Amino acid sequence: MESLALAFSSGWASGINSYLVVLVLGLADRLGSFEEIPDVLARWDVLAVAALMYAFEFVADKIPYVDSAWDVVSTLIRPVVGGAVGVLIAGDAGSVSELVGGVVGGGSALAAHSVKTGTRMAVNTVPEPFSNIGISVGEDLVVLAVVAFAVEHPYAAASIAALLLLAGLVLLWLAWRTVRRGWARFRAWREGRTAAVS
Repeated sequence: MESLALAFSSGWASGINSYLVVLVLGLADRLGSFEEIPDVLARWDVLAVAALMYAFEFVADKIPYVDSAWDVVSTLIRPVVGGAVGVLIAGDAGSVSELVGGVVGGGSALAAHSVKTGTRMAVNTVPEPFSNIGISVGEDLVVLAVVAFAVEHPYAAASIAALLLLAGLVLLWLAWRTVRRGWARFRAWREGRTAAVS
């Protein structure tokens, strides 16, 4: 069960920034030799690739509209990384546990990725770039904190990740309603203006 909690937390975090998750877990294992973290994540080549890709995502995530394009590309990457990390975490327990770990990690990554992508699309409608940068930095800090906390306290971190996922889904639903209402008002205004000119 502890590995399932860690798979959920790291899966949720992978949906937001999968490279940072691999980097944090790999460094934690390299520096602290944690039993729950697969040794493959602590390999120097894995850490180098994760660091390089994290640096790229760190920059891309701060630029309006580039972040949304990167999120589209990452729709395939983040859930796969979350599932792979889940399988690796549950790897010593047998094939059924590996499957469950993969589904939990990949599923939570896909859900978190959907929230991130939808939220970023809503934020990109704001003309100034500072809210985008602030949200991106905040996401990185939360991912770092949750994954680092999950290494020592997987159950508590899984609870936090579940609450953050739920809050994100509610926020996304509210943002979607606001955008739909705004779009309906715009269409009504445009139709009223067209009717007045005719």
